[in-house]
Formats: sequence, structure tokens, C-alpha cells
Amino acid sequence: MLTLDENISRHIVNVLRMQKGQEILLTNGRGQKAKACIVDNNRKKCIVEISLIETNAKSLNKVAIGISLIKNSSRFEWLLEKATEIGVGEIIPLICARTEKEKFRHDRMQNILISAMLQSQQFWLPFLHQPTAFDEVLQKHFEKKFIAHCEDSNKQPLSSHQLNTSTSKIILIGPEGDFTSQEIEKAFKSNFVPVSLGNTRLRTETAAIVAAALLCIH
Repeated sequence: MLTLDENISRHIVNVLRMQKGQEILLTNGRGQKAKACIVDNNRKKCIVEISLIETNAKSLNKVAIGISLIKNSSRFEWLLEKATEIGVGEIIPLICARTEKEKFRHDRMQNILISAMLQSQQFWLPFLHQPTAFDEVLQKHFEKKFIAHCEDSNKQPLSSHQLNTSTSKIILIGPEGDFTSQEIEKAFKSNFVPVSLGNTRLRTETAAIVAAALLCIH
């Protein structure tokens, strides 16, 4: 028997509406999948009986998104949920020169990722960083590095790049006021490639989802 914590119990009982006797898939967020039967559907302490445990290999498609924190917390939370569903492996909240909000409730955001992982029946939880300075993110190692910005420059569509699934990739998305010219120049010097995400100007969170979809499906 296994007693689940309150957050997971509430998701199973209140969100998924599962009842005693039903089978459910569980995960530890690190690749393990467990088949279980609900013994007690208490929304605070759901009890299950494990019948099978399997291990799932991590996806070769290593995609990270560095995105500026934005003023509207609900929009950022929506982004976290959808990025998890799409299959992003790493999310880095950026602190840029024009970032207008720096408060970040990591525990709440982590719970959103867990719910989205369970809802989409995945077995690897994205790694959520604490808010990180823009310059620090530039130093992280990835095989393919992109930056999406709004300044006029020679940018190719992200979809036109060779995006091999076994290659680690990161894309940077700026705040509502975009990256500064100095930040863009620093990114170029750190071998980030400028890309466009379409012909329209997108909200920060929309741009991140478009980028995630393009990077994760290749």
C-alpha cells in the first residue's frame, strides 16, 4: 500500500474524478511508471496498491526554454502547464533588464508542473530553475542556442533550422518590452542564433509555446 501526498491525492480525486477500485498510472517524475489500484479515494490521503513498476527512458529531445518572468502570474503559470504538456525538459525563468516582476513562488510553480505532467501522462518532470540572471544563462552549455527577439535583423524562422532530436537545444524569450540591444549583442557573442517565430508579434508566453512546439516535435 502507498499513501499519496495531499497535492497528488487532490489531483486524482478532484481533477481526474477517480473512484475506489479504479486503476491509475503514477510516476515519480524521474522515469518510473507504476500501475496502481485506488484503495481509498480520500482527497487528502489517497491510498493505492501498486501492481507493476516500469522504468521509461528519458527522451533524447533535450529542450530548454529561458523565458523572462512576466507581470501576469496566471499567464506564466499557463505557460508552465502547456510547456510541460508539449514535452519541454527544462524551464529557466529569466531576469532581464526589462523584466518587470521578479517575485516567483517556486513551490506553486512546481505543483503546476506536476499536475501538467500527470494530466498529460508523462513520466519525466521538467526541471524548473529558480529565477536566473540573463548573463548567467548565456554561459550554460547547449549544442544549439537560439534567441527570439523583436529587433530588425537578419533572422531566419526557427522552423528552418536543423533540429536533430538528440541535440540539446535552448531558446531565449524576452519580457514584454523585449531584450535590450546590449542583451541581444551579448547573446550573439555567446553563439546564440537569432530566430523568428512567425510574421506576427507574439506575447511572451505565446512565443514560448510556439518555440516549444517547434523544438519538441523535431
